[in-house]
Amino acid sequence: MRIAIAADELAGVAALLGERLRRRGHEPVPHGVLAEGERDDWAWASESAARDVAEGRAQQAVVCCWTGTGASIAANKVPGIRAALCGDAATAAGARRWNDANVLALSLRTTTEALLEEILDAWFAGAPSEEAEDRANVAHLGEIGSG
Repeated sequence: MRIAIAADELAGVAALLGERLRRRGHEPVPHGVLAEGERDDWAWASESAARDVAEGRAQQAVVCCWTGTGASIAANKVPGIRAALCGDAATAAGARRWNDANVLALSLRTTTEALLEEILDAWFAGAPSEEAEDRANVAHLGEIGSG
């Protein structure tokens, strides 16, 4: 699977993302500080990764900034994106299941290498729920703000 990745600085686990995704059989598509010649500010880098997902150049994305909050907010501004800031594996699994999240946001400050492994394992093991109530909630996200 093609996974867009973005970070605004090479702090914390940012430099590990590409290798950890390749190890899992994915093809990383780098943005921000991870791509030569791109603007590395969190809003621009996260938007680029999210647009890859929204426009079909990648199936999912992982976006990072110091807290993960700004990266998540920027990604969520792109129509069709459901970015989730995940600080642990249980949150990542829930974001995939109940929210059909297609962008994982991470904090470069708090995500350790061990935690990164757990979060990525849970994220990629997860799948969207088939429950009608869950599907209705995800569908409603596309309706919010469109009227």
